[in-house]
Formats: sequence, C-alpha cells, structure tokens
Amino acid sequence: MKVIQEKFGQLNNQIVDSFTLVNDNGMELTCINYGCIITKMNVPDKNGNFENIVLGYDTLDEYVKGSCFFGTIVGRVAGRIESGAFELNGKTYTLAKNENNNHLHGGNQGFDKVIWDADVIENEQEIGVQFSYLSPDGEEGYPGNVTIKVTYTLNNQNELTIRYSGFSDEDTLLNMTNHSYFNLSGNIKRDILNHTLSIKSDKFLELNEELLPTGELLDVKGTPFDFTSGRYIQTGVDSTHPQNILAGNGYDHPFLLSANHDEEIILKDSESGRTLTVETDEPGVVVYSGNQMKTDGEIYGVPSRKYLGICLETQGLPDAIHHPNFPSWILEKGQEYTTVTKYKFGVITNS
Repeated sequence: MKVIQEKFGQLNNQIVDSFTLVNDNGMELTCINYGCIITKMNVPDKNGNFENIVLGYDTLDEYVKGSCFFGTIVGRVAGRIESGAFELNGKTYTLAKNENNNHLHGGNQGFDKVIWDADVIENEQEIGVQFSYLSPDGEEGYPGNVTIKVTYTLNNQNELTIRYSGFSDEDTLLNMTNHSYFNLSGNIKRDILNHTLSIKSDKFLELNEELLPTGELLDVKGTPFDFTSGRYIQTGVDSTHPQNILAGNGYDHPFLLSANHDEEIILKDSESGRTLTVETDEPGVVVYSGNQMKTDGEIYGVPSRKYLGICLETQGLPDAIHHPNFPSWILEKGQEYTTVTKYKFGVITNS
C-alpha cells in the first residue's frame, strides 16, 4: 500500500495537493486538500476492470467554481437550515442565505471551499490522509472556534473509512457529511437509474416546497421510498408520488436508519457487477439522485445531465435545530463530536 502526493493546483498563492491512496489490490482513491474532495475512486468490476466510480473534475478551477459539491466534506452543517437562522442558548445567529431564503451546506464558504492541512498516514493495516482545519468563531455566522479533523483511510479489504471529529470552545452546531456522487457503471458510462438501492429504514422525512423537513416522519411501506428489499432508482424518477415530484422527479430525502454498522445501505449496478455497502453510526442518510444537476459543462469528459450520480449522505437529520424531535446537532463546549462512516466496495457474487 502506498500514498502518492502531487501538486493539484494553486489557489490564492497556496498549493493544493492531491493524495492518491493505492492498496495492494490496485484500488485507488484520490483526494485533495481543498474541501477534502474525493476526486476519483478506481474500483474493479465483475471482470476485474478498474474504473472511476465518482463524479468530479480534472482541474482545481472547476471545483472552485462548481456548485454541485462533488466529493466534498460539507459543514459546519450539512443540508438546509430554515430561514438561515437559529437560536442557541437564548441568542439568535444569522447565517448566509445561499439557497433562496435558506442556509445550505455550511454557507457561501463552507468546509468545501477552504484549504485544509493534510498529514499522510501509512501503516501495515491502512493508508490515508488526515485533514485538519480550524473554523474560526463567527465563520459563516456560526459561534465558536471549532477544530475539525477528517480522516480518510483505505485498507486491503477495499474499505474506505471516513472518521470525523470536532471540538469547540463554545456551544455550536456541527453536522458534517461527505457529498460524493457515486456511479457504479464505471467512467460514467451510464446514468444511475438502473442502480438498485437497499436501505434499512422504515421512515423517511416529509419535505416542503423548499426541500425542508416538515417534521413529519412518514412510513415507507407501500411507497417508492421503501428500499427495505431493494429498489431501482428509476422507480422514484417515474413515480407520481408528491414527494418524488417535489424533489424534481427523484429523491432528495432523509431516511431514518433502523440499523447502524450492519450493512444498512447497499448500492448495486448489475451490469458492471459493482457493489457499495455503507455502514455508519449516524442516525440518517440523505439520498440524492442528482435531480438538480445542470446540463451545462462536462464531468470527466461526459456532458453533465440529471441522474449521473447518486449521493448517500450519512448525517444527522436536516434542520434538526428547528425540530426538537430530531436527534440534536448541538456540540457543547469542550465535548467531542465524533462519527464514522465506512464504504465497502465489492462485486456481485452468484451464490
């Protein structure tokens, strides 16, 4: 196993490096210290062919200008915060309204738009990169100086583990996720509509017209949101269910997980044979099927269009600060924020 470090670009007189993690099986993961972005992930198909299975760009400039959050770490808070404001300890904090009247994915310059410090990890069990960043008090309107660490590690079982940690010197909000868009066809040969997704979840969050949770948890049974036995993404795109139509014909919905670190999320592409199993200690996952992707520009030489990738954003439930019945995002002064998500890459085996 090895880590290859190279210059990726330069921004405001600062060098941005890429780190390519290569395990003994030939799996490769490339990430950069701008936004902790995962730029490429080469994994084998059922015939042993290695191809890239995430969406991204070739240049730093495209990531700086991009608005799709390809491969980024999102924070301080993933998802939307209603009206770009919240109250904490009797004080109201005003945030950037960077999506209509609401705050989205940490604001105008969230964790996805900053350069992180990076340290290479190499040992017998795994290789990786530990990214660190100090988010100063008042950044994007949030209270507290928050010290963040995000660690990507790869092992010889073709497992990527993302470990998040954070400390704050004031009570604040913290709810991070990785925003990779997966496409298991390899090198974006097809869209993700014929991917099948399984989720151990009995409930999903109802959204309003601004894609904010209403606070209602809906039963998945008998709906296109029932992934308990596996379902094609296409079924949600074709669905006449009001929630699918609301999201732009597809999914952009939080699911409450009924299991953790127990193969609770599985994505498969039968044509390539590739599988992705996601395990997490987070309470939920936001499934986004790329419904809002623009039709301008290119992604690794492929014209951009809807449904080219699917995001599986493991996180706390969106807008939890306004919903006391949701698990809390509040990080108390001196307490540690810590969460782990593991991604296992494999192939379909005929038993």
